[in-house]
Amino acid sequence: MLANHLCVVDDDEAVRRSLGLLLLSRGHAVQAFASGEAFLAGADLQRPGCAILDLRMEGMSGLQVFDALRAQDSPLVVIFLSGHGDIPIAVDAVQNGAFGWLEKPCSDERLLDTIAKALQKAEEVAVRRQARQAAQALWAKLTPREMQVARLVAEGLPNKRIAQELAPLELRTVETHRAHMFAKLGFSSSLELDRFLREHEL
Repeated sequence: MLANHLCVVDDDEAVRRSLGLLLLSRGHAVQAFASGEAFLAGADLQRPGCAILDLRMEGMSGLQVFDALRAQDSPLVVIFLSGHGDIPIAVDAVQNGAFGWLEKPCSDERLLDTIAKALQKAEEVAVRRQARQAAQALWAKLTPREMQVARLVAEGLPNKRIAQELAPLELRTVETHRAHMFAKLGFSSSLELDRFLREHEL
């Protein structure tokens, strides 16, 4: 499993201890942090997994930590712990990309169920990220000119039109670039190429 990283971020020691013991008892590897600053400084923010953030903490708030994770394009899936009065804030955070929120106090069953779903989402995120990285590495094998030709081929343009678009470029040169590009990417049709570029936003 790619995404098995769990972090608890809460300035309440009792909450950190109880959550940590519960999650450890269910076989999860857990790191606990007493502040958002400690979490951002000490956790592996590029490792797929789940972060359970208290909304209200001394120092950085859970929302500020969430914003910092988004700014770093972290794959961590975020669950917020909120008091009753924080529910509108938590809902707004979910609308901005957090996985969900739990109101304190929360039953063990609901907590574990939400975390299980969050880790499943984190696994999906990790798989997509790996696929994107592999696609980027494959795309990087092309020369700049092959990339230009590839984009036009993906649009369905014939070689003659591509030569005109990239003039001065001879038709035979376009054919060579096209053959090399398809060989490097391992595709055999413009439809495959177009799907690849769209799927991985290249």
